[in-house]
Amino acid sequence: MAIDRIVNTAAADETDDPVEQEFENKLRPQDFANYIGQDRLKQNLQLAIAAAKKRAEPLDHILLYGPPGLGKTTMASVIAHEMGSQIRITSGPAIERAGDLASLLTNLQDGDILFIDEIHRLHRTVEEVLYSAMEDFKLDIMIGKGPSARSLRLDLPKFTLIGATTRTGALAAPLRDRFGMIHRLEFYNHDQIGQIIGRTADILNVRIHPEAAHELAKRSRLTPRIANRLLKRVRDYADVNGDGIIDSTISRQALILLDVDDLGLDPADRLLLLAIIDNYKGGPVGVETLAALTAEERSTIEDFIEPYLMQIGLLERTPRGRKVTPKAYHHLGRQSQLAEDAAGATRNSLL
Repeated sequence: MAIDRIVNTAAADETDDPVEQEFENKLRPQDFANYIGQDRLKQNLQLAIAAAKKRAEPLDHILLYGPPGLGKTTMASVIAHEMGSQIRITSGPAIERAGDLASLLTNLQDGDILFIDEIHRLHRTVEEVLYSAMEDFKLDIMIGKGPSARSLRLDLPKFTLIGATTRTGALAAPLRDRFGMIHRLEFYNHDQIGQIIGRTADILNVRIHPEAAHELAKRSRLTPRIANRLLKRVRDYADVNGDGIIDSTISRQALILLDVDDLGLDPADRLLLLAIIDNYKGGPVGVETLAALTAEERSTIEDFIEPYLMQIGLLERTPRGRKVTPKAYHHLGRQSQLAEDAAGATRNSLL
C-alpha cells in the first residue's frame, strides 16, 4: 500500500502516526515570511487578508486544491495566523452527520476559520448544510420527525471556511461556487525544495552540506512533505553510521538503503513502469489491469503513483490506457527494449 512508502504524500494524521504528526507540526511555518514557494498564491492571499483586515470583515471562503503534500493545511494555518484568528481543523470523512457539522459551526466565533481537509469526501447531506452556512451564515436544522417535524434557522458567527481537496472535480458545483477564492498549489522547484530542506535542518539542529541538500531535493518528488520525510530518515542514518553530519556520501548511502533513485522513484513506481514495459511492450494498458499486475488498488495508482510519473514525463495517459515514454525506458536502462519495440511496430505497419 502507498501508506508504507517513504515517498508517500499522505499527511501524518492519515497515517495514524503521532510521532510523524508531531514532526510535521513542528516544521510548519506560521507566517508568509517563512512559507517558502507558492509566491503567486501568497501575493493573492496577502492582498485579500490586508483588505479584509482594513474593512474589519472576515475573509471570503477559500478553496485550496492540488496534489497532496504541497502545503494546503499549512497554508490554512498561515492564513489564520496572519488574520489573527482561531482555526478549527477537521476533515471531510470525520464529519459523518449534519449534526457533527452543526456542532462545529455553532462553536465558532466571529472571524474564526474552519478548515476542512479532503472536503470532496463530505457526505451529501452534510454538504447541503454548508450551503446556507457559507452564503448567509445561517444554519437550517430539522427538529423532530414525521408530521411534527419543523425547521429551525439559527444565526451563525461570520466565519471563513477553507476547504482543501486533491480532486476539485469531485466537488459538487453548488459547493464549489460558494468559494470566493479558488487557488491551486503548484509543485515546487528544486531550489525551493532545497531551501525547505535547509530550513528544516535548522529547526532540527542538523548540519547538512549544500551538496547533500541538493541531492535530497532532486529525489523529493518536488514535494515538501517528502523532502522533510527523507531528511528525517537520512538524519537517522547519519546519527547511526556517522557523526550526525549529513554530507553527500552519507546522503547517497542512505538513499540507496531507502531505495529512492535519482528521480525520486521508489520500488512501487518502478514496478508500475516495468509492468507496462515487460508485459505490454510500453502500453497502452488499462489502469484496472495495472492494479491487478502490481497488486495495488486503483485509487493508489491514480492518486499516489501516476501524478508524479506524468509530471516528470515518464508516463502518459492516452484514450486507450497508460503508456510509458522513451524517457522512462532510458531511466530504467531499457533502451534496447525500446529499440526492439520500435522495430516490431515498424514490421507490423509494413505487413
